[in-house]
Amino acid sequence: MITHISIRDFAIIKEADIDLPPGLSVITGETGAGKSIVIEAVSMALGSRAGSAMARAGAGRALIQIAAELPDGAGGVSETVLTREIGANGKSVARIDGEMVPLSRLSAFASGVADVHGQYEHQSLLKAENHLAIVDAFHSGSILPAKERFAAAWRGYSKAKAELEALLVSEAADRRRLDFMRYELDEIDRAAPLPGEDVDLRERIGVLRNSGLIFERLSEARAALCEGPAPALDALGAALRSLREISGYSKDLAEFCQSASDCYFALEDLAGRMRSSLEGLEFSPESLDGAMSRLDVLERLCSKYGGSVEKVIAHGERLRDELGAFENLGPRKAEAAARLEKLEAEALSLSRALSGLRRQAAAELEARIDAELAELNFSGARFAVSFRDGAEAGKGPALSENGADRVEFMISANRGQPLLPVARFASGGEMSRMMLAFKSVIGGCDRIPTMIFDEIDSGISGVTASVVGRKLAGMAEGRQIVCITHLPQIAALGDSHFMIVKSSDGDGTSATVVPVSGEGRVSEIARLIGGANVTEKTLASARELIALSAKK
Repeated sequence: MITHISIRDFAIIKEADIDLPPGLSVITGETGAGKSIVIEAVSMALGSRAGSAMARAGAGRALIQIAAELPDGAGGVSETVLTREIGANGKSVARIDGEMVPLSRLSAFASGVADVHGQYEHQSLLKAENHLAIVDAFHSGSILPAKERFAAAWRGYSKAKAELEALLVSEAADRRRLDFMRYELDEIDRAAPLPGEDVDLRERIGVLRNSGLIFERLSEARAALCEGPAPALDALGAALRSLREISGYSKDLAEFCQSASDCYFALEDLAGRMRSSLEGLEFSPESLDGAMSRLDVLERLCSKYGGSVEKVIAHGERLRDELGAFENLGPRKAEAAARLEKLEAEALSLSRALSGLRRQAAAELEARIDAELAELNFSGARFAVSFRDGAEAGKGPALSENGADRVEFMISANRGQPLLPVARFASGGEMSRMMLAFKSVIGGCDRIPTMIFDEIDSGISGVTASVVGRKLAGMAEGRQIVCITHLPQIAALGDSHFMIVKSSDGDGTSATVVPVSGEGRVSEIARLIGGANVTEKTLASARELIALSAKK
């Protein structure tokens, strides 16, 4: 709720500070004292657009601040300060808790702080986008569970629809890539690269290019081991035979003999492998050309598809998988379409059930608001909840997370007149009383803690004024109500009372707001009863009215 309003240099108000308590607060004052200016200033702080000449004459700027206590989400409250500065040139600055913000953000935030009902734009009930939520909250016990069931079905339907659309997009894109993918895979399959093949080829080419030198040096090495006047193997064999004769005399001699034996057989094996290598050496230019041509094929593939033979092979496998997936796209599309059709039917069925519950709630809401309007002297007025299902031509209802319903509140002010959107309803006073009828019925459905009514008593008196006053007092038991009034029946019901006081001096005319209580309040209500000439009779009537109101 709003705890404090501070106004500086706004219109004719030089300085005003209002500490607002819970319950019903009334604001009164003589005609022309500036009662509506207070509401206009509050409306500016709540994000309404400012016109020119808002700053008081001679002042450089107007400053309006509102302090409010709002739920913090943890069971407690936190204080927020909304600020609006309006320069003499009409330019304004908006702030939330000292942080400069765009006006749209201030307005959006303030919509959860207070509703101003009268000739100002800060009225949540006038916005059609809020009407469906109000209907849902009015019968929340039955509607919200149905809404949750629909929302779950709608999420499944939306997911299935996105999956089918992704398949269709993929199909269109893949058709354009299909020939190119097949060409790449065919190129890789024809080459049939093997892991590590390029490394083996480079080694083989090195051998083929140097085969003459390799044969010469390998022959010399083998000859040193096995041929000539003193082959190394013969010498080592003689050493081995000598060591075998004495190996039984000590452990060391046995180890010498074993080491010599190992060396002999290792050299013998080496000589054999050298012979095999010499016999296998190629000197064919055709073999060298073939190896180089094969390496060139692999290197071209590597440059196109990843930089190594292993990456080329992996790219080919990916292409094979993608082509396989494309060939399987038809069955997948059919399966996705069937799943979407089933989920759509489920969502539509739940949407129709949800819409039925909403229409039941709307019928009760219409009857109750019509009764409230009649009590508030709207003879012949009729309220209706207009339903549209958002259907697209030939496509059935358009679903959203809230179902298929599009709801707007409509009203006819007089019998025989057409229904019109509530935003187009007549004067500020009629608008305020109509909003009072709404708020009396929907109670806490909109969860806005503060309501401010301007001109709510315009054109009414007597019994209707008493009815309006009782409704305001009843609503104030659950939230904060601020009401500007000129009727004593309403003023006497206030839990707190403020008065606009206008004064003039050599510098001009100014107004401020002061709290009144006790005899001051009695005098003010007596003025509302009898006009400027307050008499003992009007004072007695004021005291009686206050006493009767205290029994509300």
